[in-house]
Amino acid sequence: MKLKSLVIVALIIFSSCKNDKSSETVESIDYSENQLDITTSTHPESISRVFEAHGGLDAWKEMQTLKFTMAKESGDEITTTDLYNRSSLIEMPKHTIGYDGQEIWLNKMDTTSYKGNPKFYYNLMFYFYAMPFVLADDGIVYEDVQPLDFEGKSYPGIKISYESGVGESPEDEYILYYDSETNKMAWLGYTVTYFSKEKGKEFHFIKYSEWQNSNNMQLPKTLTWYNYENNLPTTKRNDLEFSSVTLTPVKMNSSVFSMPEGAEVIE
Repeated sequence: MKLKSLVIVALIIFSSCKNDKSSETVESIDYSENQLDITTSTHPESISRVFEAHGGLDAWKEMQTLKFTMAKESGDEITTTDLYNRSSLIEMPKHTIGYDGQEIWLNKMDTTSYKGNPKFYYNLMFYFYAMPFVLADDGIVYEDVQPLDFEGKSYPGIKISYESGVGESPEDEYILYYDSETNKMAWLGYTVTYFSKEKGKEFHFIKYSEWQNSNNMQLPKTLTWYNYENNLPTTKRNDLEFSSVTLTPVKMNSSVFSMPEGAEVIE
């Protein structure tokens, strides 16, 4: 599967946490000129257990298409993604954003301006939603870090960083925290480097607490963003609910993601 680095909207909540301990890395390779494919041979045991708790990486690799709906104040937002080449389509009441594998495009249904940035947003929610499996992409370095202690429970952590040349923001870093009893993902910590192009110092936090089954895979039902204080998550800020989830081995026709007449290419 082609890797695209996760991009972050500036209004999302952020906090940071310490990380240390020993690391497990793969051989350093410059991926700047290569297409990247998922691999199962370099994953440490800890994250492999997380993949298995969510249905297994091998089963995920058999899937071709992911589709889900998010309820927004402006109306439902429907995202469809080709899991192999990461082509995407985001359908909104007044706008459609697409990525055809080569170009990002925006189509307006009327004269209403799109207030966001399509280049930032076209794959944003897919990456949040497709956790933990998007953390299996090639070009990743894994490292065990200090657990996150929250409300009397300790969550072991795995830090994810990227080899040189991977994606648009190879300085991005993520921390997957998981439940040591179930091995399911519990939190995601991540830094923002897309705007500054420099290594981030603060970690944003999302809680993964509710899951739903689709094709025998455990996918998020609710994502919760948190406020922070002293580099730790504190109180809940907002929830985002996902419905009408379809995960299937059936590949969508490439025309689904093609730029329609009248749309504009986003540079």
